[in-house]
Amino acid sequence: MPSPKVFVSSTCYDLSMAREQLRSFLLRLGYDPILSEYSDVLYDPRAHTHSSCIQEVPNADMVVLLIGPRFGGKVIPEALNNVDMENLISSSFDVTVLEEPEKLSITQLEVLKAIDSGVPVFAFVEGKVMHDHFVYQKNKELVNKIKFPSLDKPESAKYIFEFINFLTHRNRGNSVIPFSKVEDIENHLKKQWGSLFQKLLREQREQSVESRKIFTITEQIEDLKTAMISTIGNAQNRDVARGVIKYRRLADFLAGLNLPDFSVVTNDNCPFEYLLELAEIVEIVDLPNRNTYGRTALVKSDRTYYELRFRQDFINRISIDWQSYVSLTPDVRQVIFDAISDMGNMGPGILRYRDQNFDDEFQDYFEKENNVSVGLEAFMAEESAESES
Repeated sequence: MPSPKVFVSSTCYDLSMAREQLRSFLLRLGYDPILSEYSDVLYDPRAHTHSSCIQEVPNADMVVLLIGPRFGGKVIPEALNNVDMENLISSSFDVTVLEEPEKLSITQLEVLKAIDSGVPVFAFVEGKVMHDHFVYQKNKELVNKIKFPSLDKPESAKYIFEFINFLTHRNRGNSVIPFSKVEDIENHLKKQWGSLFQKLLREQREQSVESRKIFTITEQIEDLKTAMISTIGNAQNRDVARGVIKYRRLADFLAGLNLPDFSVVTNDNCPFEYLLELAEIVEIVDLPNRNTYGRTALVKSDRTYYELRFRQDFINRISIDWQSYVSLTPDVRQVIFDAISDMGNMGPGILRYRDQNFDDEFQDYFEKENNVSVGLEAFMAEESAESES
């Protein structure tokens, strides 16, 4: 039976009793705690233990962080390569602690890796440390002159307190809870996890209701389209009306291709792959799911490319639309395309031409992910076989 994996991140020596008690708590809940001292972390003999700990974090479902009086061991430079610092800079309004990444502790880097990987972090700070953090906030310029009684070493004050600042100033998930005993942590986690589970159940229920509403609205729209088309006087006009509805996405796609001879769209009965060849498309490639315009690249012979907002299977649907579209007479096709063009784009276009060199822009991604581009001929053959099956 699968159980939620909870990575417990903290310094070990000063918080060993708290870690032990928290482990027992997680086991009672039926969860799977991950603590380094219990050999729950794979220490790969080919890597440093710091790197092993960092690499284990994304395998967890949650991270529970305990911040106490000790800073812990300083992370080795090699382990820093496992975390995308640029991504973290955009995750908090206070990134002072990231200005000197080589001075981070291994515990801090574990938490940064969790944030970088999208793993939820539940952060807890000993009450005395949190109190001294407030003092630090008011007297930063005197940090070297103040002795903070809650900390093990005075020189670690800046790095512990600035890390707390980073956590409390995150764009989301910025809750940091003080605790005086482990029972405080247990009570907080039970309430939070129970509420989160309840919220997920409610959202699932609401999503089901919304899906039914959307389905009903879609049916009503289809009925409305049918009723409108039935009122049109002659057969050709009805074909045009149906075509404007049916071939909208095909027209948007073709308009984005910048074909050198656009007359083939309305006058020719060529196969769909010929259109791609006219546009000098030589490869179809999956793109990383990032905050850009699309998910698929149509790479040209000069290594610039079109970025498609959908996955590769969208091209197969477009090719099927094309086969149906070319069965219409040239006059009807021309009227359909003119009507769609006059309507203009409703939202962002399907295709966007990018004049960057595809190989240079995505080289690192394909090397890391071992992705392989698909030649146009092979792609169309594969899509044709899938559509026939």
